[in-house]
Amino acid sequence: MLHRPRRNRKSQVIRDMVQEHHLQASNFIFPLFIIDGNAKKTEVASMPGIFRYSIDELLREVESCLDLGLKAFDLFPNIEESLKDKTASESLNEKGLYLRAIKEVKAHFPEACVVTDVAMDPYSSDGHDGFVENGEIVNDKTLKILADMAVAHAKAGADIVAPSDMMDGRVQYIREALDAEGFTQVSIMSYTAKYASAFYGPFRDALESAPKFGDKKTYQMNPANQREALIEATLDSQEGADFLMVKPALAYLDVIKLLKDNFDLPIAAYNVSGEYAMVKAAAQKGWLNEEKATVEKLMGIKRAGADVILTYHAKEVLKNKWI
Repeated sequence: MLHRPRRNRKSQVIRDMVQEHHLQASNFIFPLFIIDGNAKKTEVASMPGIFRYSIDELLREVESCLDLGLKAFDLFPNIEESLKDKTASESLNEKGLYLRAIKEVKAHFPEACVVTDVAMDPYSSDGHDGFVENGEIVNDKTLKILADMAVAHAKAGADIVAPSDMMDGRVQYIREALDAEGFTQVSIMSYTAKYASAFYGPFRDALESAPKFGDKKTYQMNPANQREALIEATLDSQEGADFLMVKPALAYLDVIKLLKDNFDLPIAAYNVSGEYAMVKAAAQKGWLNEEKATVEKLMGIKRAGADVILTYHAKEVLKNKWI
């Protein structure tokens, strides 16, 4: 035999030499949950090892991550029910939890990259990502709310705003609003192909932001559809997105590759809460080797074409030197 592929697998040195893809700290964004109060750090029951932090504890967590080389963070607020309304007005409250958290992180750690979630659901009394009128999620009335939210995030110090709502036209609306306020350097990481997935459950537990009625299938994508992601990505690219995101990641590796092969923008993938919880639960049962399973799935996401991975595993992977 002239060709023996096993020759390139015969030692660790050679395997490392020919390895095609690598994971490193700069590939990761670490999602963090925020709660009001002081000296609070409460574990999310369905996400072992993941916590909700008051702002003082959040700053300690960010500092510990920076020491590991983890420099990008996506912040998500757990808003008290009494502060929620139909127009998500609390999202614009400069003294509110979320805008204070952004300001504090950037004030203490200007080197950190702060990504913010632009969506109504954490603040909405209806629990949906858009404005609800007569039981319908109304697209165009939502756009102004999202744009105002993105501008508020930029004023607080956000480096990247990430609209996760899946409303039509929101990237252009947000881009124009940011530019009009002078925030031309604030990036948009669009949730381009966000699917109506069963893997979001633990995240909704963490934020207590599940829909009060119905589901999100009129705006999030059908898991059966792939070509539709190309339509969404084309529009987001034309409207000024700086990153295109696929969410979830594991069940949509083909979509990650599809966008990578067809667009020049960086591709992000969200390794979501349910995907995290599955590995954690199986590891606790002794059914999986947690280190090997975690690194393998993250490598699979990277191999599919993700330049950036939002993952709850980010800190433990770096802290334990799994990569």
